[in-house]
Amino acid sequence: MSRAIWILAVLLSHWRRHPMQLATLLIGLISATALWSGVQALNQQARESYDRAAAIFGGARTAMLVARNGATFSQDLFVKLRRAGWPVSPVLEGRVQIGGHSFRLLGIEPVTLPAEVGNAPGIGKASLQAFIAPPGQTLVAPETLADLHLAEGASPSASNGVALPPLQAQPQLVPDVLVVDIGLAQRLLNKPDQISRLLVGNSKSPREVLENVTGDALRLVEPDAETDLERLTDSFHLNLTAFGLLSFFVGLFIVNSAIGLAYEQRLATLRTLRACGVSARLMNAVLVFELVSLALVAGIIGLVCGYFIAAQLLPDVAASLRGLYGAPMAGELSLKREWWIAGLVISVAGALIAAATSLAKAVRLPVLASAQPQAWQQAQRRWLILQGAAALAIFAVAGWLLWAGNSLIAGFGVLAALLFGAALILPAILEVVLSLGERGAHGALASWFWADSRQQLSGLSLALMALLLALAVNVGVATMVETFSKTFLTWLDGRLAADVYVSAADNAQADAIKAWLRGRNEVKAVLAGGRADTQIGGAPIEVLGLPDDATYRDHWPLLQSDAQAWQELPRGETCFISEQLSRRMNLARGETIVVPTQAGDWRLRIAGIYADYGNPKGQIAVNAAALFKHFPAVPQTRLALRVEPGTTPALVTALSETFGLDGRNLLDQAALKAESTRIFNRTFAVTSALNAFTLGVAGVALLTSLLTLANSRLPQLAPLWAIGVTRRKLAAIELTKTLSVAFITALLALPLGLLVAWCLIAIVNVKAFGWRLPFHVFPLELVKLLGVALAASLLASLIPVARLARMQPANLVKVFANER
Repeated sequence: MSRAIWILAVLLSHWRRHPMQLATLLIGLISATALWSGVQALNQQARESYDRAAAIFGGARTAMLVARNGATFSQDLFVKLRRAGWPVSPVLEGRVQIGGHSFRLLGIEPVTLPAEVGNAPGIGKASLQAFIAPPGQTLVAPETLADLHLAEGASPSASNGVALPPLQAQPQLVPDVLVVDIGLAQRLLNKPDQISRLLVGNSKSPREVLENVTGDALRLVEPDAETDLERLTDSFHLNLTAFGLLSFFVGLFIVNSAIGLAYEQRLATLRTLRACGVSARLMNAVLVFELVSLALVAGIIGLVCGYFIAAQLLPDVAASLRGLYGAPMAGELSLKREWWIAGLVISVAGALIAAATSLAKAVRLPVLASAQPQAWQQAQRRWLILQGAAALAIFAVAGWLLWAGNSLIAGFGVLAALLFGAALILPAILEVVLSLGERGAHGALASWFWADSRQQLSGLSLALMALLLALAVNVGVATMVETFSKTFLTWLDGRLAADVYVSAADNAQADAIKAWLRGRNEVKAVLAGGRADTQIGGAPIEVLGLPDDATYRDHWPLLQSDAQAWQELPRGETCFISEQLSRRMNLARGETIVVPTQAGDWRLRIAGIYADYGNPKGQIAVNAAALFKHFPAVPQTRLALRVEPGTTPALVTALSETFGLDGRNLLDQAALKAESTRIFNRTFAVTSALNAFTLGVAGVALLTSLLTLANSRLPQLAPLWAIGVTRRKLAAIELTKTLSVAFITALLALPLGLLVAWCLIAIVNVKAFGWRLPFHVFPLELVKLLGVALAASLLASLIPVARLARMQPANLVKVFANER
């Protein structure tokens, strides 16, 4: 044991003599761990929120019985099934409006609710009587209370005038959900004796065959291990995970550079220790112990940094999930012990991976030549051939996934293969370019410039790979975001064609507003619309009612349509469907879609397909009058107004003062577009932040590579100084070489980034969201990112170049006294 301690002390003395190397090693591990663990913290928080949503009285993870046509059914079937031994409990689900806002209403029967179903412990034996007995209770999340600006005990009224029982906060519930007794829910939703589904408990008691009790009226839906929200948001979390993994590997490039130089500089010490009788096994054990100890220290610091990164990004992630998918997410981090353990494990594993690469290179070289740059270059030639072959194989895998893959995972697989293959083939491309430059050089100094640049590739290749990956991802994501922004704003102009939007509290207030508007000369049209919710094939679908008016005919964002599509729509026999519903259900224009209603199936021919960006649900657009005919319970409270130019502010003020409307249920077009744009920008704020982090880590990787190479560069630079090249000129030459290879790398990253953008737009977005954006190239953005890459390279080069320019001649003279 004492021998191991002495060996460790000798090895640690290297870090005391080279604190900069220790700093770069720790910075690499800290940055890699921080970005990876921060992303995982966000993903973990989101997953817990999905579980919270899925467990609300029987989500996707609970077996249930539903009507075959997706509509509600008589509660008599509940009674029959209970008598037949089925452990079922009824649930009625719908939507109600309170103060102009739509909420999901769940009616439950707590007496028969299976013990393993639900996520509201407040309905226990002690509070059962309070929930059922008059006046009852309405269970809501604390966030819902805040949105309603109400306190516990308040009894708001729904849009149909029925008062809800007193509100009771329930922390386990998700926002925008109201839970009441099923009898009250039937009155609120105007669905007497109707239920939406029957939750099935896990009781193993004998029961009759389902068909013998209900015939073909109901079907059993088995519990699903993955919720709809989880499936819907997979792309978002895969995107975060991909960024975290990319940042992690870029951070490992820093670690690899620092450890690589440390091992090279310590080879003489290691040979001395071996000569003194230290066994190879003991030596390796101490080296691993040293590395693991440093990794644990860096891992702890990285986890703390990762927590703060996650805390800073959490509001934007929550806004993204809510805006893109309607997915709830808690506003505070609650991290489990497993997250801390996983962070430390990933830090240690990363350090060992980085060290294994350097050790493998050193083992392949003769011991006495391990510190010679020329030997490293000879080894690098063999690696270039192997890397080139591996890159070609990976590109072949990308092509196969592009041709045969048909899933979101395959889309990300294409992206990963392209990036990984490009990173592997980069050194070979740089070698070819620099060789061509050497052939065309005139003069001894110019020839040395190109030859020495080739030799430096062995030390800079990992940092340049990191720069290539970071810049390509930045180009790809920036192009996708700019494309989405341009398309989104155009689409928004079509969807928000009216001047003012009003959401009345109930039908009575809507009628009063319409009557008042008829007396306003500045109002050119009052367009009443509506929205109903249904299910087709078990998937939630929105049915949107469009008024028959030129406002919609001239601006609705149709991607394809029949020649007489708008003329046929008022008949109630045709519809438009969203692009994502078309892709999800493989429906084309001219085909028929069946919409379940209370009165039976509503068969509609698809007359057009339109863009509906940002909506996680499939959507069907029909004529508003036809919607109210087939869904008579839908509140007719949504009004769109067209007014004379310049009169919008005065009209909005008058509506607000007359009917007590606020910003939640009264919006003018400009304000609504501004709010939508703000949500859009916030949605991609996370991506932009991770982009910046990744590019910053790539810059640090280049800096650490240059710093670690600085000392080993002296044998190449000292002879030039000795023949008359000044230190300042040497520094300028070194800066030019670094910027040259960085510039070549950046130029290669631009087409790679555009290819990444195409994959995101044409493959990943289509699989993730169901819509495809047009592909646009933004030259100004490319020039800007190219400038950022060169600026990062320049900043990374300044410290080692400044050191060389100020180096004392004595240090250069010492090179000639050394055996190197």
